This record gives sequence, structure tokens and C-alpha cells, in this order.
Amino acid sequence: MRALILALSILAIVGSAHPAKAGLSSTPRETLAPADTSIATDEASQETEEQIGLTKAKRRQVQRGLTRLGFDTKVNGKFDESTRAAIARWQEEHGYPTTGFLNAAQHKVLTDAAAEARKSGQRDRRHAGRGTRHSRGVGGPIGAMGGAVRGVVGGVGGVVGGLFRR
Repeated sequence: MRALILALSILAIVGSAHPAKAGLSSTPRETLAPADTSIATDEASQETEEQIGLTKAKRRQVQRGLTRLGFDTKVNGKFDESTRAAIARWQEEHGYPTTGFLNAAQHKVLTDAAAEARKSGQRDRRHAGRGTRHSRGVGGPIGAMGGAVRGVVGGVGGVVGGLFRR
């Protein structure tokens, strides 16, 4: 009887466990080539970047976008060495000349990709959150085990009690 209860308890725990959906992604990043080859051949420079008119807040937005896309850099509103290196890595991955500076077209592609990644990340977190809340609906592993034991014992007790009733 104890073995049956233990086996059913373990099955209840295993059956109620859901794999976590959060964590590092093992899927490769999608590399996008520029849609227009003339944009790719236009080298970005300090001058083209100044033409964009990036304020400190917009520079932070670019830095957050780079980080969101997997090109980590400090978010301080200054395009220092680490930010220039992150921009160059992003440019290389997307087929642009690697200058470490942005032109208007590259800035648009970068901010659009970062915005899409942000939306996608929020969707993933929402879906992962739903699964987590649902898996805890039975009170976690302890509650699941208690429910399984209660069901088995209650069911067995009812059957056994019925056998011995007169």
C-alpha cells in the first residue's frame, strides 16, 4: 500500500512539473543583410552620425537596443570605446562596413530590430509567466504531492472502508 502511495505521489509530481521557459536561448540569432545594397556600401562616419542628431537619451536608446540584441555595452548615453565596438560588431553581423559609427539608415534598422526584440521578449516573458502561475495552481510540488496522496488515500479509504462496513 505504501509503495502504491509513493508511486502515485511521484507520478503526480512528475506529471505536474513543467519545464521552465525562461533562460538563455539556444537558437541562433537571425542575421539580416541590409535590404538595399547601396545602404550597405555607404560608410557611416562621425559626420553621418552627427547628422542623425542623437541626444543623450537617444544614445541610451541605441545602447539599450544593442544590449537587447546581444551586443552588450554600458548604457550611459556616451558612445565610448565599448559602445563603438558593439556598434562595429552589430555592423559586421548585418553586412555593413564596420566603422563603429551609425548613419541614418543603420540607426533605423538598429532601433527597429531592438524594438521588435523588446516586443518579442515581453511576449516570451508573458507566456513563461502564464506557465509558471499555472504550474503553481495546485500549490507547487508539495501541494501536488499532498493532493495526490489525499486522492489515493481518500479513494482507497473509501473502497477499503466500504469493504469492511456491515
